[in-house]
Amino acid sequence: MEKNGCFLERAVGLDFSKEQLLIASIRQKLRSKTCYKNIKWMEGNALDLPFPDSSFDAVTIGYGLRNVVDRHKAMAEICRVLKPGSTVSVLDFNKSINPVSTTIQELMIDNIVVPVASGYGLENEYKYLKSSIKDFLTGNELQKLALEVGFSTAKHFEIGFGLMGNLVAIR
Repeated sequence: MEKNGCFLERAVGLDFSKEQLLIASIRQKLRSKTCYKNIKWMEGNALDLPFPDSSFDAVTIGYGLRNVVDRHKAMAEICRVLKPGSTVSVLDFNKSINPVSTTIQELMIDNIVVPVASGYGLENEYKYLKSSIKDFLTGNELQKLALEVGFSTAKHFEIGFGLMGNLVAIR
């Protein structure tokens, strides 16, 4: 329900990186809407979430599942902390089975993403993308993983001509 232009009552942002949490906290303080004050930032591990079972109405993870060392464990932890009937949304680069989409994605990473990042001194943070996407799961594999760890339904959506993907699963 919307209150004062905000749709959330409270949210928790979790990351293993203290530096990322500091940036998030600084940005949060620059926002004027009341709902931004309802976000709590916590350091933690996606493989061992520091929350009781059935704690959350929803979970989102953006560009994170691809980078954890044990995707099965991370998804099982997300399932554990969600209330029954609640939803997870996993947004990330898509590992497409379409060779045209894969080629376009690789060209964009090589010719746009990494060069732009280099201009900001962030080349090392982005040059690994192609290899990490190749090692990631396809949409069908993500759906299968979600069902294996206990979600009742799972659907993967390709976005942006197949360059991005979003897994939506219900506990």
